[in-house]
Amino acid sequence: MAKFAVIGLGKFGMNVATTLYENGAEVIAIDTNQMLVDEISSRVSVAINMNSTDEKALKMNRIQDVDAVILAIGNNIEVSVLTAVILKRIGVSNIFAKVDSKVHERILELLGVQNIIFPEEQIARQLANSLLSSSVLEYIDLSSGHSVVELVVPEIWIGKTLQELALPAEWGIHIVAIKYTFLKVTEEGENILDKKINDMPGANDIVHEGDVLVLIGPKHKINELINQTSKKG
Repeated sequence: MAKFAVIGLGKFGMNVATTLYENGAEVIAIDTNQMLVDEISSRVSVAINMNSTDEKALKMNRIQDVDAVILAIGNNIEVSVLTAVILKRIGVSNIFAKVDSKVHERILELLGVQNIIFPEEQIARQLANSLLSSSVLEYIDLSSGHSVVELVVPEIWIGKTLQELALPAEWGIHIVAIKYTFLKVTEEGENILDKKINDMPGANDIVHEGDVLVLIGPKHKINELINQTSKKG
């Protein structure tokens, strides 16, 4: 079973912790606010009122043994940075840190924290890309300089195979899944639309009208592809 620690139980940390737990992970939730600890206690494996800058307490609770730590202290740079330093010192290599400013982001990058989460910026970018193209349903920037996008199949692609689209060869973009709807007949004989995901698409798979492609590739290439295939007006 995957094991995570979430430090900081604001809205972001609270949602990450409960979602991980609901999906079968073991979750240690940490905050200095006893009310927040009490609130989440029944929705995670363990909830602890603890100062995350207390190295001895972190070790005692075996935080160094988790698969990843989600550092969700975004509004207190000093505590976030000091916690990151201590986490790395006790051997935690996989840290996902929420930041609220570019300064915060830069400091953590200098400390070697590679997984930076800037929720407001990511939401803003996703909204902007969705407004620019009605075909974009989801747009997520990764810290590696790549992006993951859910894209409604452009009209010019309908009826083509993945081999004919040749996105990896021509764009350096990979199709990792295809979401589609199909007509299903219930036991009562009622026709309904159901949804499925092809998470192992092959070269001979054909894309149809209304399909949604999950793409991953370099951010600039993703943006070029969106602009070329799904401009408004």
